[in-house]
Amino acid sequence: MRTTVTEIPESKVRLDVGVEAETVKKRLDRTARELGRELRLPGFRKGKVPPELVLQRMGREAVLEQALRDSLPEWYEKAVIESGVTPIGEPKLDVQEMPAEGEELEFSIEIGVRPKAELGSYRGLEVGKAEIDVPEDAVTAELDRLREGFGSLNPVDRKAASGDVLLIDYRGTIDGEPFEGSEARDFTLELGAEGLLPEFEAALAGAGAGDEATVEVTFPDDHQPEDLAGKRASFAVTVNEVREKELPELDDDFASDASEFDSLAELREHIEGRIAEVRGEQAEQDFREAAIDAAVAEATIEIPHDLVHARAHEMWERLERTLSARGIDPRAYAQMQGKDRHDLINDAEPDAEKALRREATLAAIADAEEIEVGDDDLIEALGEGDGDESPKKVLARLRETGRDALLRDDVRLRKAADVIVGSAKPIPVSQAEAREALWTPEKGDKEREDAGDEGSGGEQPDKPGELWTPGS
Repeated sequence: MRTTVTEIPESKVRLDVGVEAETVKKRLDRTARELGRELRLPGFRKGKVPPELVLQRMGREAVLEQALRDSLPEWYEKAVIESGVTPIGEPKLDVQEMPAEGEELEFSIEIGVRPKAELGSYRGLEVGKAEIDVPEDAVTAELDRLREGFGSLNPVDRKAASGDVLLIDYRGTIDGEPFEGSEARDFTLELGAEGLLPEFEAALAGAGAGDEATVEVTFPDDHQPEDLAGKRASFAVTVNEVREKELPELDDDFASDASEFDSLAELREHIEGRIAEVRGEQAEQDFREAAIDAAVAEATIEIPHDLVHARAHEMWERLERTLSARGIDPRAYAQMQGKDRHDLINDAEPDAEKALRREATLAAIADAEEIEVGDDDLIEALGEGDGDESPKKVLARLRETGRDALLRDDVRLRKAADVIVGSAKPIPVSQAEAREALWTPEKGDKEREDAGDEGSGGEQPDKPGELWTPGS
């Protein structure tokens, strides 16, 4: 297969593709055989009509059209892989004419691609990095969570208060009729718990054993199951028992029971270290992203809106597949947000543009740094491989279909990010935020451009309290 790439405006390319005559003939014959399995002709058993007779009966052009419909997706994917472009959005395919017998098939593809970036500074950037501290209340909150797990519920002869657990019977109806899940006995309900319907909270606060109440509830619009969402129900509730939570004392005995440590001091130290580790990992991730975004801010990138919308569309389709894999209907998910599919795609456009800017900048840095990706890099990126297959076997399988190019591009962008992050100079986050808030002549120029204020003569706008110094 022959593929030629031509860049065209608006971050698009045109792929001119030629498929060898022999390949076209093989696909034509294969389609004729497949159609022959379904065609019924006098004198032939079903599935036994020869391909030559199918071509004669249906016409070469009709069979060829079917062959092309079946084959073009595969040929498109192969052309994209061979060209090395990173496609974004739906392709526009154009087959100008059907090839005569013995001629190759020619078609073209127009597709959006990753935009190009004109780089600014990307090495030695000063970037805010959070200092790791573990507040005492974070340790206390984790200890309280542990105590909850080792607590007990004891019946009490008093009115219920927030934090108590009620043992209740209830029976609900909608328009006088019971519904699925509307009845339960000895159901446990914690007053003040997150997610408790406010109507139940108000009706049962201060209730005691033996008390009865009628609770009128309007289910939220995002309630699950959907058939109850927005409907009003009436529940007859009987309180069987009030139980009080009793938490263990926060001492060495508790530490010994709840962990492998002998003292509360050791447990506290362990929790503090674990929280510090998690916060440290988050700080490193935030620093990495901030460094990449700092390099993006230094670059010049023009991104057509159509490309942003196409990427937002791809992001939503990936989310749809993830939701479906988890057994969640994407339409129901959208309804829970109070939006439709179109709204959610539009909402994703800012994230889509941010992702495109990052990718464009990293790709340009990879080119500038002449970053190469070897097989060892790919094997490392694959990790432990897929199931029982070793990373080397997985890589070989990807290479057979040309899909190793996608992995190679991803690793190459990661290496470009490593260049930025490895040379970045961490500064306190407060200093970085203060610097971002400072007014500079460049920012003033941009603001005047956005406001359409031409012919200002370069005068600084009246911005009391905003300072700028050279090199800041």
